[in-house]
Amino acid sequence: AVVVAMLLDGLDGRIARLMGATSEFGAQLDSLSDVIAFGVTPAVMIYLWTLSDAGGLGWAICLVFAACCALRLARFNAALGEDSPQPLAARFFVGVPAPAAAGLALLPLTMSFVFGDSILRSDLLNLLTLLGVAILMVSQVPTFSAKRLKLRPPQRRIAMVGLVLFAAFLISEPWITVTLAGLLYLASIPVAAVQYRKEASALALDQDEGKKPAAAADDEEDPD
Repeated sequence: AVVVAMLLDGLDGRIARLMGATSEFGAQLDSLSDVIAFGVTPAVMIYLWTLSDAGGLGWAICLVFAACCALRLARFNAALGEDSPQPLAARFFVGVPAPAAAGLALLPLTMSFVFGDSILRSDLLNLLTLLGVAILMVSQVPTFSAKRLKLRPPQRRIAMVGLVLFAAFLISEPWITVTLAGLLYLASIPVAAVQYRKEASALALDQDEGKKPAAAADDEEDPD
């Protein structure tokens, strides 16, 4: 159900824009459904799977996860109304997005179907996983964004083949596919942080270079 919600979350905005049916109310309603699908649902699943044995602490961490998901989506909605978005906002998210966070939170559960649950069902492991992912959601850590990714025609064909292969593996070996996707995304987080730092430094350098001619022109106009 969470995987289906992820797929639909990636399509609903594009469909609304194509139909010209975007609205402020729709954006808020979308965020509300995201809180339920990616904040409440994974937390309840992990709680019922293992954290019910941890007592009040397990329930508290599940609430923290759901609350951080709500805070992340509220921050995202607030950023939509900004007149001057961040220069790299088209390529990077700030923090882990809610759908990816749901997948990371459920990673021990999905891995247990592949490797068994003798270790992966550990209360401590799942407590730390939920807490760590919750912190990543509301953090300032940059992560890759593909929502505004523009592909050239040859790249689109490659992406299409990749999507078909992913769908085929998802149908034939769902748990292995979901586990690998989660691990690959987890590995991409430090890569995104390094890439963001490089692009931010290059952008700042370009802006400084652009200011120098303007400052020189001002000096020429005002010799005093």
